[in-house]
Amino acid sequence: MNPIRKKRLFIILAILAGVGIALALALSALQQNINLFYTPTQIANGEAPQDTRIRAGGLVEEGSVQRSGDSLQTDFVVTDGVKSVTIRYSGILPDLFREGQGIVAMGKLDGHGMLIADEVLAKHDENYMPPEVMQALEQSGMNKHYENGKTGGAQ
Repeated sequence: MNPIRKKRLFIILAILAGVGIALALALSALQQNINLFYTPTQIANGEAPQDTRIRAGGLVEEGSVQRSGDSLQTDFVVTDGVKSVTIRYSGILPDLFREGQGIVAMGKLDGHGMLIADEVLAKHDENYMPPEVMQALEQSGMNKHYENGKTGGAQ
């Protein structure tokens, strides 16, 4: 083989190896930082991973918010109309958080199916609901109870 061709071949192989390594590192970083959305039904059915940070959302059930008297810990139940999941959050909840509200919580599941959240997001205006929550409500048939940003709908 000609020495010039041999040199070019090694350069091309080195470039391909570098691109391959960079691509592998980028995909690894993306996979570790991905937060998949799960509905309360999927969590209750055991479809959500235990040791991975996930997003879960739905409507906060009426009468389910329990605040601790001596800390910022709050437990509440989120439903998609079919099943429910309990969420525990330690911190200051968003100003727009309330019962009957569509929320998305991010955290990890414990061994009992409770989501230990490290972040809770609430809708930001009267007519908005997180897309994942709205899709889950539509699939469960509960979206008819949620009209114009309020639970209960037209009765």
